[in-house]
Amino acid sequence: MSRTSRTGPPLPPEDRTLSPFTGYGRDHWLALADHLLADVHRFASPSGARIVLPGRPSSSGVDSDQLEGFARTFLLLAFRTAGCDGHAPAGLLQSYAEGIGAGTDPGHPEAWPVLGQECRQTLVEACSLALGLHLTRPWLWDHLPGAVQERVVEWLQGAWGLRIPDNNWHMFRVIVGEFLAGVGGAHDRVEMDADLARTEDFYVGDGWYRDGGDARTADNFDHYNGWALHTYPVLWALMAGGRAAGEADGIDPAGGVGRTDGAGRAGRDRLVVFRARLRRFLTDYALFFGADGAPVHQGRSLIYRFAAVTAPWLGALVDATPLGPGQTRRLASGALRHFTDRGFRDRHGIATLGWYGPYPPLAQSYSGPASPYWLSKAFLGLLLPADHPCWTRPEEPLPVERGDRVAALPVPGFVLSATRADGIVRLVNHGSDNYATGDHGSGEPGPGGRAGGHYSAVRTAGDPHYSRFAYSTATGPCLVPDDPPGRLLADNHVALCHPAFGLSRRTRIHRLRLHDRYAASWHQPAWHRPAWHPSARPQPAWRHPAWLDGAAAEEARIETASVIWGAYELRAHLVDAPAYLPLHDSGWQIAGERPPHVRTVGRRAEAATDGGLTSTFVSLAGHTEVAVATAEGTSAFGRHTAVPHATGRRTTSRTVHVALVGLTGRGADPAPPAVGCAVDGTTVTADFPDGTRVLVALGADPAWSPVVGGVPLTGSVRYARLFPEEEPVVVPG
Repeated sequence: MSRTSRTGPPLPPEDRTLSPFTGYGRDHWLALADHLLADVHRFASPSGARIVLPGRPSSSGVDSDQLEGFARTFLLLAFRTAGCDGHAPAGLLQSYAEGIGAGTDPGHPEAWPVLGQECRQTLVEACSLALGLHLTRPWLWDHLPGAVQERVVEWLQGAWGLRIPDNNWHMFRVIVGEFLAGVGGAHDRVEMDADLARTEDFYVGDGWYRDGGDARTADNFDHYNGWALHTYPVLWALMAGGRAAGEADGIDPAGGVGRTDGAGRAGRDRLVVFRARLRRFLTDYALFFGADGAPVHQGRSLIYRFAAVTAPWLGALVDATPLGPGQTRRLASGALRHFTDRGFRDRHGIATLGWYGPYPPLAQSYSGPASPYWLSKAFLGLLLPADHPCWTRPEEPLPVERGDRVAALPVPGFVLSATRADGIVRLVNHGSDNYATGDHGSGEPGPGGRAGGHYSAVRTAGDPHYSRFAYSTATGPCLVPDDPPGRLLADNHVALCHPAFGLSRRTRIHRLRLHDRYAASWHQPAWHRPAWHPSARPQPAWRHPAWLDGAAAEEARIETASVIWGAYELRAHLVDAPAYLPLHDSGWQIAGERPPHVRTVGRRAEAATDGGLTSTFVSLAGHTEVAVATAEGTSAFGRHTAVPHATGRRTTSRTVHVALVGLTGRGADPAPPAVGCAVDGTTVTADFPDGTRVLVALGADPAWSPVVGGVPLTGSVRYARLFPEEEPVVVPG
């Protein structure tokens, strides 16, 4: 039976022969694009220049938000039109053309805000407009009156000299500039080259870009790597080096030969590099998706949801993917169906600020009612013609559907664990902290802009979407801003408990080692003075977090090591801090529409949803008691939440704490494995029931020639994993 998209007519019938995993094909993508466009167009202003959606305005203001609605849905229309050789839902191209005419007319009551420093968010939307106009040039731009074309070019001139956040925003100006170059408009090639060069600074390796900032002060790796930092450079290279404007969709996946100027040659040369990087990224990226189609829930702007599939489509478009055509579509359609079936739109058909239904805490201050429509980029796949193998080959299983997998990704500092039994993918995080890249385009000038030719850092106070030890395709972090002390709701976290200020935060993550199934890092615990506390004094956000205990607190340090074993993580902490500060140690937050079932048995605490998602915390060493904290409204995944956790009284300034933390879903055995654990000074050893033996040495001193599971190892050892009939895996000290 065909599913509906919650509003509008039913979707086409499922095709379980071609798409045995999702039932979706190209017709479903086209139908959903048309539903989204039709529903949002009912909120168009009289001239069509704005999309006027209800809801809380962003920090950039209502005018910017309404332009955002126009620009982001126009990009959806552009992908749909260009991918269908100019065919679009009746009247929409003309309506958007009229909106462009009114929006760029300074005398019109619905004119767009000026592209400039007063509202720099307009640059983000200018990029979508420029890309959309490029894609639809034969059917829209070429038919605009000359006066309107001139006004568009003039409006876009505000991009030059604009102070912008030092991250993926650099590519917005490059796309705008390349569009202007293609239509004969004035553009600043010097500034474009500087933006391209700065974006190059963000590339780290193995297909990963850091989303801005300085590696010495922060690491920010998230979904922007795919839907922005790969997508825009490739699209720019195609625009600059592709076929002459006006042919087909204006995008030549092969790089084309139409442009012979310097920019065209540069685009073709860089496309070779960008393709190689994208291919490398996609080698691991399919592992970021669960069997139910969900992407890993980590990082900012998660309200864009299935925009996470943009990079796989792009890889297919430019022949830069290791994924088979059937696996590309299975990944993309799986994500689209995941959110469609769970209702990402409201009763009016409008995409909500949330993960499934509306969940305001998930949205950043720069997000307004129309911000979720950045999900339009997922429809880039429609640029692949109907006879492309991605649409005609049968779907192939995802990595998580083929078998259990563990993948170490040293560049972002992640270790991924996928389990076939329950289809869940977990991400252990010892690298991405978003600590000094807080200026993400709020519309305010902010302290993170360029000063004297350099970019200054902006501090953030332990963002839960970056600072947690683990994320997954089935859970979200606990979001409790400025919560009073005593409510122990931080998930996948280790903290010192301050009597007045509650749990400390994990801010800057200092990497130590990452190899095999092991990752280690350390952080300096910090407290944020919450607004409710009488001692709090107003201070800029980048001044948080503030130390409260003088020199002794400044010397505090928590080192954490993680070792993956299937759905479980051995998590060990070495804490150096004043003895009067007890420890808080927690596992996964689970959520559902009904309160989870919770229990504690001995040194084990667990919580389970009605659907069988189970979070388990087993104390192995260093804890005083275990418990389960429950709450409402702290997760984007459901109303009722629970977090198993432990506390530990500390009587010395140096303590070691070890736990087994698990997340299992339906189909997997929820009972945790029996793990033997021993702590000798700062060295932890653990024995797992399948015969795996693990050693982790914390602190400054490695283990020296240890014996693990009866096997003598030689020299200094930081980590060792031994399994019967396999060579030992050893990380030396």
